[in-house]
Amino acid sequence: SGVVDLIDRGAERRLLDGVLRDALSGRSRVLVLHGDPGVGKSALLEYAAEQACGCRLVRAAGVESEMELAYAALHQLCSPMLDRLDRLPAPQRDVLRTAFGLSAGPPPDRFLIGLATLTMLSDVAEDQPLVCLVDDFQWLDRASAQALAFVGRRLGADAVALIVASRVVSADLATLPESHVTGLREADARALLDAALTAPVDERVRDQIVAETAGNPLALLELPRGLGVHELAGGFGLACPG
Repeated sequence: SGVVDLIDRGAERRLLDGVLRDALSGRSRVLVLHGDPGVGKSALLEYAAEQACGCRLVRAAGVESEMELAYAALHQLCSPMLDRLDRLPAPQRDVLRTAFGLSAGPPPDRFLIGLATLTMLSDVAEDQPLVCLVDDFQWLDRASAQALAFVGRRLGADAVALIVASRVVSADLATLPESHVTGLREADARALLDAALTAPVDERVRDQIVAETAGNPLALLELPRGLGVHELAGGFGLACPG
């Protein structure tokens, strides 16, 4: 979209390009993108998805209402690959089948779940480089978060890229490579704001919006919507966000 194209994010794009390049050449990479809500983490995951040419793409996203459902997020990620279950060693196959409700059994061992997920991803990547995108990690159910962090710490000579977006670096993610996503540079913030505005804006009002939002893309798009034409034109002082 035209508005998003104005956002530079050159450093972050280069970082993601490198992660994808390594996966294509058979070297695994893990990257945790973290930052405030609305700062652009999901947009960067979309960029990675668009650039993942020649790779198989699987995705999952944390859902706040599913945080109490064990393995809900892991099921999202793995469901397109469940045709590979029969290729796993029997103990690993059995725990995944139990975790995903495909067969009855005792509560699955979490170490075996992590190992089974790792084996499955590595097996898929033997046929085609694999890119796994996980958004809103902070809302993953605990069991899925542990399993994916386990995988992230153990990927080796596999053509797998695991890219995670999270508001915070939780204990599960603490040892993984990370990049802090911050607000846009001032010039990019102004360009995004100008593209979003539908009425003339006073220079002082523009400066204040850019300053108050700290370059947060979502805030830059949302804040002007609450302002009338007169406020944008500088007729009233901006209310500080609560």
